[in-house]
Amino acid sequence: MNDSETDGRVLSHYEAYPYPERDPRDEAKRLITGSPSSLFELNHYVFGGARDFSLPLNALVAGGGTGDAAIMLAQQMTDAGVPGTVAHLDISEPSQQVAMARAEARGLANIRFERGSLLDIGKLGLGPFDYIDCCGVLHHLADPQAGLDALVSVLTPDGGLGVMVYGELGRIGVYHLQEMLRTVAPPGEDDRTRVAMARRLVAALPPTAWLNRNGLIQDHESGGDPGIYDLLLHARDRAYRVPEIAALAAVSGLRLAGLIAPFEYEPAHFLKAPALLKKLDGLDWLQRAAFAELLTGNRTKHIFYAVRADNPVALPAPDQPGIVPVLRDLSVEEAVGLVPAGGTVTVSSDGLKTAFAVPALARAIIGLCDGQRSLAAIHDAIRGKRTDLDWHAFQRQFAELYTVMNGINRMVLVKPATTR
Repeated sequence: MNDSETDGRVLSHYEAYPYPERDPRDEAKRLITGSPSSLFELNHYVFGGARDFSLPLNALVAGGGTGDAAIMLAQQMTDAGVPGTVAHLDISEPSQQVAMARAEARGLANIRFERGSLLDIGKLGLGPFDYIDCCGVLHHLADPQAGLDALVSVLTPDGGLGVMVYGELGRIGVYHLQEMLRTVAPPGEDDRTRVAMARRLVAALPPTAWLNRNGLIQDHESGGDPGIYDLLLHARDRAYRVPEIAALAAVSGLRLAGLIAPFEYEPAHFLKAPALLKKLDGLDWLQRAAFAELLTGNRTKHIFYAVRADNPVALPAPDQPGIVPVLRDLSVEEAVGLVPAGGTVTVSSDGLKTAFAVPALARAIIGLCDGQRSLAAIHDAIRGKRTDLDWHAFQRQFAELYTVMNGINRMVLVKPATTR
């Protein structure tokens, strides 16, 4: 099958099975959030926490599907009073109709819908964009590099991208199933028949089959027919390791600004043998991330932010009195509950539990992280009860807490206008 024929099958796939499966009526109950493209998260990684949100933010969701990223970002911009527009670009009319119905259900007026392939973005006359989301798309293209190049061509000089691609090691078993299904449910047969055959094959797998031994893959269990089709019957997909992601970005003139969630890419959290860790001392952060990926073996996807290679922006540091910590997808009450009295936070990520020690003042600090208070204001509030707590002692405790909370993707930083 040539690239053109495969492109046609990819299009027909998403027209027959819009993905992910979404019901616009659910918008009254919940806002689906995640990474990349949460507003304050992208500000942290793309703009160093210093984006002036009084200025319009022009964003593109390339391959937006049924709308998760576009709806999330447009709603968060609306709630925060951020002017600008989110452009939702997709090749599938049925998928885009779902996204449009979801936007209508929310009354969002800051999304515009464009039909087409991201490969043709130069011809569509869109952009430039301050921020581009491309989640779960590049790995379905015949030439992912050309896709990324096309997106970079409409990116502003100080803008950035949030990207998700599949992770190779955590998806072991998926490609075995895909190969088998090309025999028992070949392309060209009726799609409903192919989905039914995929379900039969999954049910018939012996315990030794890699998909059963993996245990990390659940789309075929919880995603309905669209989940089955996207995971096991997709006409084209590939997976990546960290060095391949870095190379993909570099060829397009980008550098990685961050991997989500950071703790998953730091081997020291999982490797407790000092003699082994010492051997890693000379590695840079991307080399450490590549080692951690091999060590844990459970990355089913990689989420990363990237900026132009010549963009000097740096991540905000947790040592400035004016910096504002912002909790991500947690209320203050939920965040306080996350930190038990024993001073240890336990996180489960793709089958791997990890425990993090937090400082003595963790609960007191988190209880004041309302997204408005600066570190100086939080320090002042705590000093009302702890008069002996000078700035340096407080800052050390906050830095320890931040390392954990940012590491598990629950806290980012904002630089107020006066500190930019």
